[in-house]
Amino acid sequence: MTIARDLLKAVEFTAEKHRDQKRKNVEASPYINHPIQVAEMISTVGGIDDLAVLMAAILHDTVEDTETTFDEIDNAFGPEVRDLVAEVTDDTTLDKAERKRLQIEHTAHMSDRAKLIKLADKTCNVRDVAQSPPKDWDMARRVGYLEWASRVVDGCRGTNAAMERYFDETLARARKALKIKK
Repeated sequence: MTIARDLLKAVEFTAEKHRDQKRKNVEASPYINHPIQVAEMISTVGGIDDLAVLMAAILHDTVEDTETTFDEIDNAFGPEVRDLVAEVTDDTTLDKAERKRLQIEHTAHMSDRAKLIKLADKTCNVRDVAQSPPKDWDMARRVGYLEWASRVVDGCRGTNAAMERYFDETLARARKALKIKK
């Protein structure tokens, strides 16, 4: 049962780190729901049972959005998980526009394992932007996010056909919900 124990340890760690955070949607959903959904998508849609990938998916926002350090990730989960988390973590010292530009540029050069996390993260976010967006996002910002996320995912193509297809379906549903013609 080491797989279940290790995965649950990552969930517990992430839940503690994000304990006071909520998603930016109207419902103010508990933040922990997002990383759980990312890992669940990798497992069920992608058919991936790689423990390090699933743990990194659970942990993917902890360094970026909390006071967590890469050393903490390394000490708790090892260098393999730390490296995957590092691959998908933005440099928060840069402004938002530059971080977004770099995601498009760098995603194609990530490992396939990190691309799985990026692909699931963007799919979950696209779904949320269409169904339950941040309360202060107007339509232009929502549409802009969908187009940007699509460009990021372009760098993940060739990694996992089922997840890519699911992203495309999610994006099509989001565009339809927002009445975007494309």
